[in-house]
Amino acid sequence: MTAERWEPAAFKARVDGVLRNHVALEAEELTAVDPALGPVADQLEAAVADGKRLRAAFCYWGWRAAGQPDSDALVRAAASMELVHAAAVVHDDLIDDSPLRHGRPTAHMALRGAVEHHPRPAAGARSLAMLVGDLLMSLAGQLFATSGLPAAYLGRARPLWAALARDLVAGESLEILRTGAAPDTAASLKVIRYKTAKYTVEQPLLIGGALAGAGGRLREGCSAYGLPLGEAFQLRDDLLGLFGDPGATGKADADDVRGHRPTTLLAETWRLAGDEERGRLRELLGRREPDGDALEAVREVMRRLKAPDRVEAMITERVDEALRALDGLNLSAAPAAALTALAHSAAVRRS
Repeated sequence: MTAERWEPAAFKARVDGVLRNHVALEAEELTAVDPALGPVADQLEAAVADGKRLRAAFCYWGWRAAGQPDSDALVRAAASMELVHAAAVVHDDLIDDSPLRHGRPTAHMALRGAVEHHPRPAAGARSLAMLVGDLLMSLAGQLFATSGLPAAYLGRARPLWAALARDLVAGESLEILRTGAAPDTAASLKVIRYKTAKYTVEQPLLIGGALAGAGGRLREGCSAYGLPLGEAFQLRDDLLGLFGDPGATGKADADDVRGHRPTTLLAETWRLAGDEERGRLRELLGRREPDGDALEAVREVMRRLKAPDRVEAMITERVDEALRALDGLNLSAAPAAALTALAHSAAVRRS
């Protein structure tokens, strides 16, 4: 990537290189303690093997929006956002008991082979996966602190890390607390704002801006752009979770229904449904393990009520809101173009 032209593939390659090297060193240190830790080390590396690197990109362009030039040290700091994401994914898959991620077994599934001798292999594997997620979060802070940026720059952004972790835990906790409750669109939107929108878009932007010494107007603009765009990102995820191609998403298409997750898609379906349709949904969602026929029946109710169309409209509204906020900042050409492109790629995707 040149300093002035946004080339997503080149940026992703830079971030991938940072993550591979950082995590490989930690994996070596771990297996040096005892070779038996090899499967745990393998899951550390698997956790960063894939990803769009959107969070790193938003952090990078928060820095550039404040007028700073391209910087390898900043890319290292931005890559730490991807380790936060990797930790959140391992924990989220564990909480949701998801079997697949990126088309491969999730950490708690992959680690079962390492604990076959355990009296409760599934519980042992889940415990190991929890520790993998914990270590990834620790590695995020380590990478950020050792990025090579001046200590004064890092000091400006460090307080935002506490907010990032708190909001992420708040969102995940709200999802658990809302699971199984009566579907409610406002409650679902609050979950996605804290569980996804803030740490995916808003906080990486704010951290990049803080590292660069951004002023109050730019910080406000980052939030005005980042929050609706982050919500659009998760709303797209909701649609892909039930209507997407598992071959493209790399996830099992029954996860949201099987887990009774409080998605906005389900909440809008419930809001639009009459008594008969709500009864049908209760019957379908009440099954312990919905089969393919039950899933298709849920989809059919949603299509008939045009709930997917409503969620599509919500995505469009939020992307438009984000782009209006971006226009209001009057950024220079490179960050304006990159953040516009990122808005479209975050909300219009198949995986």
